[in-house]
Amino acid sequence: MWGGHYCPPTLTMSNDSKPATNQPLCGMRVLVGRARHQAGALAAELRKLGAQVIEIPFIEIRKPRSFRPLDSALKNLNAYDWLVLTSANGVEAMWERIEKLGLIVALREREGHDLALATDKNREGHESTRAISGIKRSAALAVEGKRLRIAAIGPATQKAIEQRGLAVDVVPKEYVAESVVRSLKGKVKGKRVLLVRAKVARDVIPRELRKAGARVNVVEAYETVVAESSRRRLGAALKNPKQRPHVVTFTSSSTVRNFAELLGSRRRREPALSLPKGRPRGISLDGILLASIGPVTSSTLRELGLPVGVEAAEFTIPGLVAAIVDKVK
Repeated sequence: MWGGHYCPPTLTMSNDSKPATNQPLCGMRVLVGRARHQAGALAAELRKLGAQVIEIPFIEIRKPRSFRPLDSALKNLNAYDWLVLTSANGVEAMWERIEKLGLIVALREREGHDLALATDKNREGHESTRAISGIKRSAALAVEGKRLRIAAIGPATQKAIEQRGLAVDVVPKEYVAESVVRSLKGKVKGKRVLLVRAKVARDVIPRELRKAGARVNVVEAYETVVAESSRRRLGAALKNPKQRPHVVTFTSSSTVRNFAELLGSRRRREPALSLPKGRPRGISLDGILLASIGPVTSSTLRELGLPVGVEAAEFTIPGLVAAIVDKVK
């Protein structure tokens, strides 16, 4: 028994005659701090392995103050050679604007896929979308003589793009900005690149691609903010022995910073654990495993004075879950 919960044994027995289990996280309380609409996948994987999941979002996803830069870029996609997307949130936000603007993305076969945009109006005169198969080529603003190539930072972003019917040309071996740059460096000299991302993000991609000779336009599709409504719940969970998590998961630098903010550490670069005046009394992270999805997230944890208990070898949700399992075996 761990954490007051029993795990059902399987029919397999270990050599010492103790019941084995196919739920290695049985009885462990794992705190998931992803944005509410994104927590499901990680929570489901953890529950399959027996974990008791506590969902307290550290992040809220909000629309940008203005969609004007994004809308302008989307209306002029035929001017770009590359589209770079760094999160599933960015894909979703971009696609919402495409639909809102009445733009249809059509893929046509010609030495691969050409990107074409078209608008349609209904009987009342309002722009609306229509089936890709129904687009007339004469109505499309096609990219003649070239194709818009798409780069995704990792498999989750790739999946979100492909679910919208678009082909992804580049997915780096490691799912971080530096790897995106390495994958594109030799391909973007003299090219126009559209980078769709969050309001606050690392500048590695635009800075390094510009050094490689690309003309990069960075547009904001969404922003992440601290989930203030979670402050009391987080404090209560950390102070209550019956709710206190054994593991806290971090899937981005934003989740780390917002976690520290919710604990009361408001100034960047100050160790959260050494600021008793900045966080509610009685809260301690002693004995809690802080699990990071990758090196960038780990770096942010260390920057804020938080110990990295485990880091995923593959920078994905399955990779994070596997790393936690390996750690607690």
